Amino acid sequence: MVVDVSKRLAPINALKAFEVAARHLSFSKAAKELSVSPAAISQQIRTLEDYLGVTLFHRGSRTLTLTADAAAVMPQLHEAFNLLGNVMLRLRREAGQTLRVWMPPSFAAKWLVPKLPRFAALQPEIDLEVSASASLIGETPSQRMMSEHFRDGSIDVAIAYGKGDYEGLKVDILLTVAAVPLCSPQLLRDAEHPLRQPADLRHHTLVHDETDYDGRPEWTDWLALAQLDDIDASRGLRFNHISLALDAAANGQGVVLGIEPLAASDIEAGRLTVPFGPRLPLRNAYYLVSAHESAKQSTIGPFRDWLFAEAQR
Repeated sequence: MVVDVSKRLAPINALKAFEVAARHLSFSKAAKELSVSPAAISQQIRTLEDYLGVTLFHRGSRTLTLTADAAAVMPQLHEAFNLLGNVMLRLRREAGQTLRVWMPPSFAAKWLVPKLPRFAALQPEIDLEVSASASLIGETPSQRMMSEHFRDGSIDVAIAYGKGDYEGLKVDILLTVAAVPLCSPQLLRDAEHPLRQPADLRHHTLVHDETDYDGRPEWTDWLALAQLDDIDASRGLRFNHISLALDAAANGQGVVLGIEPLAASDIEAGRLTVPFGPRLPLRNAYYLVSAHESAKQSTIGPFRDWLFAEAQR
């Protein structure tokens, strides 16, 4: 037996107007959410009531409440619209226009986000979904976890900071990195102790990034490289996230030992500067990771090309 569902389905716009109005218990709030007039919401509700032959709302002078019939179907109706939304999102993703990218929070905030307008200008048809995860910093994420994310389609591309040993996945080195001292330009003009050479650090606050991962840059290592053994590397301000440490340095609160790419946008904007060397090479790097075979190659390719072009800037 074939059932014509269209004969059982109420007008979709009227159903949506009812679902939103029922959630808010307000025609005016529903109108605002749907970008229509309250009168249009009221008319849609009347149309639905006539179609169904039931009353959906008790209308008071200043109150709106659901009838028993309406309250009984609301959970299923809400679930149905959520399901419809998920179906539309899946169709859009499978059409290849949405690219899901996974990366460390610091890389997203300090390196990628300031550059996104350039990507949007070059590839306006590709929508990015950026998710940040600290699990992509330092120690290699579980191979099973990475592979499962690619297999179930929850991510299309990952940018990981580590040693690059992601077996079974396509891995390209994106950025090799080093750590350098970073400070506000105002410290170079400090009236009493301007920063001109490494030894001047003894007069300034050391800012420490204590993000929890293996291989993070440490002032102890940098001071040893600079052959400064009379500066106490344990003193100063400590933060558990590099973004906070960079912001503190940009605000003139001291000198941070930071990873160069993460400071690029602040340096370009004049909020941070590198007062002097040396550069402290780090054994970790940023890697672009993806599955060897992906239905999203039409979007991964342009994003990959753009990333490497930006890395060369």
